[in-house]
Amino acid sequence: MRYHKLKAGECPGTYVVTEPVTEQDLLRIANQIARKRLAKGTAITSTTDAALRLQTLLQDREHEVFGALFLDSQHRVLAFEELFRGTLDSASIYPREVVKRALLLNCGAIIAVHNHPSGDPEPSQSDRVFTQALKEALALVDVRLLDHLVVGAEGVVSLAERGLL
Repeated sequence: MRYHKLKAGECPGTYVVTEPVTEQDLLRIANQIARKRLAKGTAITSTTDAALRLQTLLQDREHEVFGALFLDSQHRVLAFEELFRGTLDSASIYPREVVKRALLLNCGAIIAVHNHPSGDPEPSQSDRVFTQALKEALALVDVRLLDHLVVGAEGVVSLAERGLL
């Protein structure tokens, strides 16, 4: 994959800047790398692994975005999709639509993720309620909800690590 204003360096995994870059260029490059790290077939080995990849994509959004990392039974990425887009402080999310997409992709597990544009990743009460509803809906079709990550510029909170799953 060729990155915006970068070329491969001499050592694997290193890059050389080909022309001056702005802060916006750096964010674009980071997003390109994050998307590459979520390519189909990539194994997700931990919540931390997923959080690092997803935070880069969602932390700077000015509106709430809900997405899902669809995984096979071996926790390899089938797809990452942004499913719902909301406003500054909320998004209408429908478990039925997430289940439909999970069935279409024939996935075995999902890691849900959404951002808080405020930067504070602390889950709200509605985040907790939705997570339980999504977990129950997915369980009806034998898809496991591995985690629900809340992303903000200040970090990432895992609802599974908090015992809320």
